[in-house]
Amino acid sequence: MFIATGCYSGQIPFAPGTFGTIAAIPFALVFLIIPSSFYGIYIAGLILAAIYFADQAEKILDKKDPGCIVIDEIAGYVVTMSIVPVNIYTIGAGFFIFRFFDIVKFGPVKYFEENFSGGAGVVLDDIMAGIFSAVVLRILYLSGIF
Repeated sequence: MFIATGCYSGQIPFAPGTFGTIAAIPFALVFLIIPSSFYGIYIAGLILAAIYFADQAEKILDKKDPGCIVIDEIAGYVVTMSIVPVNIYTIGAGFFIFRFFDIVKFGPVKYFEENFSGGAGVVLDDIMAGIFSAVVLRILYLSGIF
């Protein structure tokens, strides 16, 4: 539960997804210390771990996608940050862009939320939100905004 709730950040009674995304920032900072050739392995490992821990937490809580599970936000935010240089500006912009896509859940994001169950159902919609966020963040970065 400690891992699934993002070091208990998901236990905060209001906006657990937002606090879970804040807890994700150190996971994005890992991009500053690992070679870019390991990004894919890091992201895949984090996604697989997130699915496992989210699945186990759902079973413990006996509830589908409870808000206190925020390992999905952590994985989704890391995906968001994966194709831009990590700096104070991209961290902040990535945070807000990811929260937007995670909350709005349009198109494929909603599809993954509605059509998968267990840990995959908890995590994959956030991965999709992270992919959309990464693309938007990359476009903003390439446009010279930061």
